[in-house]
Amino acid sequence: MTKADLVNEISKQTGIEKVAVKKTVEAFMENIKESLQSNQNVYLRGFGSFIVKKRAEKTARNISKNTTIIIPEHFIPSFKPAKSFVNDVKKKVK
Repeated sequence: MTKADLVNEISKQTGIEKVAVKKTVEAFMENIKESLQSNQNVYLRGFGSFIVKKRAEKTARNISKNTTIIIPEHFIPSFKPAKSFVNDVKKKVK
């Protein structure tokens, strides 16, 4: 499902115009991104959590040049679904 598909579905279900739904969806995503950039996790009860994970410094290899490189410590965004979300998906998907 793409963002456009999501906007269409929400618009059908709520009766709200697609333009307004698209602005709302984009504002939602932007707020989550800004919160994670500020190192603030976002918790949506019954859905899941958008969290920032810390990756430690590590040594990697560039196979084509046969050299070792050091990847510095960094942070990545992550999503952890709620247990009820996971259980609902398990029941529906086969």
